[in-house]
Amino acid sequence: MKKIGKIIATEKVPTTVDEFFFWTDKRLIIKLFDVVKVEHLNNSYTFGVVEEIQHLTDGASFLAGYISSDFGEVDSKGYSQRIGMNYVKARVVANTENIYTPVLDSAVVTLADKDDVTQALGLQNVKNPLPCGIIEMYEGEDNIKVPVHFNSHFLIGPEGAHLNISGISGLATKTSYAMFLLKNIQERYLKEIKDESVAFVFLNVKGRDLLAIDEPNNELPDSDKKMYEELGLEIKPFSNVKYFYPYSKDIKSTTYADIEDVKSQQKLKKAYQYKYLFKDDKESLDLLFANIDDPTQTMESIVNTIVSGDLSFNGIESWTDLDNEIKKYREKGDTGKDKTISVLSWRKFYRLLNKTLTRNPELYSNSLKKDNSEVRLQKAIKNMQKNDVFVVDIAKLDEETQGFVFGDVMRAIYDLKLGQIDRDDIEVPSKIIIFIDELNKYGSKEVPKTSPILRQLLDITERGRSLGIILFAAEQFKSDIHDRVKGNCATHAYGRTNVIEISKSDFTYMPSTYKTMLTRLQQGEYILQNPIFRSPLNIKFPRPLYKQFKNG
Repeated sequence: MKKIGKIIATEKVPTTVDEFFFWTDKRLIIKLFDVVKVEHLNNSYTFGVVEEIQHLTDGASFLAGYISSDFGEVDSKGYSQRIGMNYVKARVVANTENIYTPVLDSAVVTLADKDDVTQALGLQNVKNPLPCGIIEMYEGEDNIKVPVHFNSHFLIGPEGAHLNISGISGLATKTSYAMFLLKNIQERYLKEIKDESVAFVFLNVKGRDLLAIDEPNNELPDSDKKMYEELGLEIKPFSNVKYFYPYSKDIKSTTYADIEDVKSQQKLKKAYQYKYLFKDDKESLDLLFANIDDPTQTMESIVNTIVSGDLSFNGIESWTDLDNEIKKYREKGDTGKDKTISVLSWRKFYRLLNKTLTRNPELYSNSLKKDNSEVRLQKAIKNMQKNDVFVVDIAKLDEETQGFVFGDVMRAIYDLKLGQIDRDDIEVPSKIIIFIDELNKYGSKEVPKTSPILRQLLDITERGRSLGIILFAAEQFKSDIHDRVKGNCATHAYGRTNVIEISKSDFTYMPSTYKTMLTRLQQGEYILQNPIFRSPLNIKFPRPLYKQFKNG
């Protein structure tokens, strides 16, 4: 490969087992994350990943540069040209013979070829390969592209599990990257893996983003099609998709989807409207109060009273009856046999519950149609089949109801995987992957510690891998997320973010130049961290294969 420089080792800046430095031509275009190759002992080669690039001249100070330009004349031409070079710092990632001693002064540094890059980064012979993007290195005629694969066992178990994606809204394309990986997982399990199965539950939280994922993207550029081909992937959208929309008579009041699109999906038996029936869903009542501070646990006590049928709540089977019964406690403050719950607590509970029921009067219903067009989410999820993709639309619901639906979905998945329903284990998907954007709403540091949704999230990230429940989650700012939630994610993807975010403790391990790079990543670019990678990788990925909407 092309020789680009030699190692520099000085008294003040020596090479070490972890890093080395080399000079190179000041006109050579080399980038952060590029891999370089260095001659080392016993005919071995040491590989390094570029971390910093500086330009040096023989000028003693800035003033020397000013004086040499005829004391500040911009258009002046100096009589002699400054001696200059680029000075590069690289992080050691591998040696071909496992010789990890410092590389020696004046050793030749070259660019790496495709095979060298895969060896250096630990990307060769990856077991259980799952495409996650493409690395591009060098410029012009030296340019190389290297397909990158996860070991799927470190993404969706059993070795490691859970993915966290962070980045600012819009530019970071968090949903697009998550769906790229999820589509690859579905394709791999449908084609290659016979002794395991997978199913998916996606929460649509923004506009119409995920409401046509089984329809092809007819505007996919040729450059993206080529990238899919380079990764060995089919150019097809998701299959086996079912859509679940919040119930309303006119449809459009509870979803951003086009009414005609929903009706078309219903005719094809792949779209349903979901409702919550009090008699069947009262066990999830606590989820409506997940983000309410309840230091004295009075809200929790009231929920337990209602769910267990204590006092006068035995026999109540509708939301209307519940509303009327709570009014009595709110009005007279008489809690019957139990005097421990004050009238103020009943009033607070009623106010919060009534606000939610009033906002969504049709969603909280008393019955379902018998034509199967209306469903309970709990029941639908507990009956999900292998390779099913469920898209649950919550984008147009208020925040409390969004949390309620999300928590209800997670509980249903947990019950399914724990065998708490009457189905043979062999019929249940061996892995169920949940995708949720805006994780900060449910798993941030600000969410009350008593939140049942937070407890569920913690349980999934800490125990889900062993149960086959995998979380793919995204948020704008990783620093906002509960430490135990993000700490249990084996894989992290970083999109473009801002300078305030990179100053937080979550980014302290990153070299300063990488942090700066995070503030200028382009759409379709991510920095990945995964246990099998020897260094963070800067990857590119193609646009989604499914129909895209322009929201707003």
